[in-house]
Amino acid sequence: MKPTITIEYCPKCNWLLRAAYMAQELLTTFVDDIYGVTLQPSETSGIYNIRVNELVIFDRKEESRFPEIKELKQLVRDVVSPDKSLGHSDRSAT
Repeated sequence: MKPTITIEYCPKCNWLLRAAYMAQELLTTFVDDIYGVTLQPSETSGIYNIRVNELVIFDRKEESRFPEIKELKQLVRDVVSPDKSLGHSDRSAT
């Protein structure tokens, strides 16, 4: 079965729009590789993390920042479809 991406966000911090934007980008990029993206309002303030199934691939508290969309696509790709080319969003060869 294809993996599900979950974006858990803090509704009290007004992070729904950021989560929805990231969900849209992931759905567009990984249309054939994922089952879907779930937006999950957190019961804990300040939470913003992204999981592929149960694997946390980004945690705002650990990183002290939000992911850039290019970075997020690379993190998801590395888990769901490691051979997939992201075109201009791929890491540079340096």
